[in-house]
Amino acid sequence: MLDRQQLSVLREVDRLGSLTAAAERLNVTQPALSHMIRKLEERHGIKIWIKRGRNLRLTQAGEYLLTLSQRILPQLEHAERILGDFAAGKRGALRVGMECHPCQRWLMRVTAPYLSAWPDVEFELRTSFPLNGINALASHEIDLLVTPDPVELPGLFYTPVFDYELILAVHEDHPLAGKAVATPHDLTNEELITYPVSFERLDVYTQFLVPSRCRPRRHRTAETTDLMLQLVAGKRGVSVIPDWLLRDEGADLPLRPIRLGPHGIKKSIHLATRLGEQTIDYISGFLAIARERR
Repeated sequence: MLDRQQLSVLREVDRLGSLTAAAERLNVTQPALSHMIRKLEERHGIKIWIKRGRNLRLTQAGEYLLTLSQRILPQLEHAERILGDFAAGKRGALRVGMECHPCQRWLMRVTAPYLSAWPDVEFELRTSFPLNGINALASHEIDLLVTPDPVELPGLFYTPVFDYELILAVHEDHPLAGKAVATPHDLTNEELITYPVSFERLDVYTQFLVPSRCRPRRHRTAETTDLMLQLVAGKRGVSVIPDWLLRDEGADLPLRPIRLGPHGIKKSIHLATRLGEQTIDYISGFLAIARERR
């Protein structure tokens, strides 16, 4: 029978890089830690890792158990936290993950009324994940994911919130400002400013530039929408942002919107939950407020 503490040893050794550090974190002696792993190896007739000097290399069995620990332990820890909340008279905890970089402003419009309506629910927001948001949701690291890129997988449920279109923002004096529609070749001489996310998550590349084998003259990133719009207003480049953000944040700036291609790049914000959990009252409450604030 697998023991939770044995899985914790594997996770902490992987996190911290040594048996000594893992033993300190788990508040046990190193001999006791080694004994736990040796007992596991003897019981199942396997080797967990191979020592090479001071380094440990996981075997295939060890890699499997490490992956298992990374999936199961967060679920157990979260369950204990929820039970603790119930014991303290709270409803539970809602951990929201966000993959939509420009959606933070919108999410704050949802968060404020939610915190007021559900004062006994612990609320947490995460914007970075070891792999990606979908995996974080599936492995119970978060309970709800804000994403513009839903991936249909068994066990997940998506609530559509609102539709939008990605547009090209340029200065009103820019040579492209008079155009209603931009082509991929229009950007080949431009400095393109985007949010700091990977290329495969930038739709202007995957849906617009790459299919036409085009690329901008230069690509740079900006951490915030405000900075991005100020750079465009300062004639430092052009940017691709959601149309609603340009309307909300750029109304007083000398900017012009241009459609990307004849059909535009259409997107939708979805809220993902694990299937069945969308009916939990404090999660369905968040979904309802999010739909109201579209």
